Amino acid sequence: MIPTFKQISVAAALAGSMVAAPLSAQEGVADMDPVSLRLAHVVNEQDGFHIAAERFAELVAERSDGAIDIEIYPNAQLGDERTLLEGMQIGTVDMGVITNGPVANFVEEIAVFELPFLFPSREAAYKVLDGPVGQDLLDELETVNLKGLAYAERGFRNLTNDVRPVHAPEDVEGLKIRVMENPVYIDTFRALGANAVPMAWTEALTAMQQGTIDGQENPVNVIHSFKLYEAQQHMSMTRHTYAPALFVMSASVWNGLPAEAQDILERSAQEAAEHERRVNAEMEEEQLQALRDAGMELVMEPDVAAFQEAVQPVYEDYGERFGAYLERIREQLQ
Repeated sequence: MIPTFKQISVAAALAGSMVAAPLSAQEGVADMDPVSLRLAHVVNEQDGFHIAAERFAELVAERSDGAIDIEIYPNAQLGDERTLLEGMQIGTVDMGVITNGPVANFVEEIAVFELPFLFPSREAAYKVLDGPVGQDLLDELETVNLKGLAYAERGFRNLTNDVRPVHAPEDVEGLKIRVMENPVYIDTFRALGANAVPMAWTEALTAMQQGTIDGQENPVNVIHSFKLYEAQQHMSMTRHTYAPALFVMSASVWNGLPAEAQDILERSAQEAAEHERRVNAEMEEEQLQALRDAGMELVMEPDVAAFQEAVQPVYEDYGERFGAYLERIREQLQ
């Protein structure tokens, strides 16, 4: 639950900084009343989201000469991801780094990115996210009082469980797997024969420890940073979905900022997102070895072709719903 406390409106705090004549970025920021923005995420300080948030805060402080201060709240201190997004809509949360899956509950079309096996590589995903398709979907957030700044990443998601190794779809059948609260994930794992259990990440951690679910799916960095090897013996590198993450803001907070501050936030978010992507890629091999050393059994080459065939019903169900965006993505990937 979001803590209750009074927050001075950013718009009010900056009212005196708005001027009629256009200013250079340096002059505009110099004239701006200092403002503090609270950036929240739900994971720990070892996670890529926190790396992205810290880099963002550094860039914003440097470029604004300290006029914009970013306060980071990790570990779901201000609520789970749905709660954070709802808080941004009403202006009680300023901004966050949020997994794409929960964002799709507010703008359904953005879930197109998480169709199974859509992207063959990180580079292919970045090309789409940083291009016109990605920008158009960021712009869609404004229809629900949110402002999308840039795409960081959660990464390629892999399956873990504490029952058996997973080499092929039949190994998934009957497993109780936690998925994000997102229809694409639910339907993907149902197509694989799993009992898909949608729940918030904070609840999933407890459920794994208590054994009320068999497994979950997440990128290597999450599996490593949350020490899931303590509750999950098996991991399969299915890479079934590429999950973006978003730097996203309250639209009302965004609209209360002068253009110069908005420019700083957008540029800094993009650079921080790219920084986090590089860090994730560089750290993956080291993290995989750490998981092995901790006793986790890894299936590095599952039968991906069989998984791709098994999830075709998902494309049949969602192809029309995401038609225009899916077509544009496929054209760009050719």
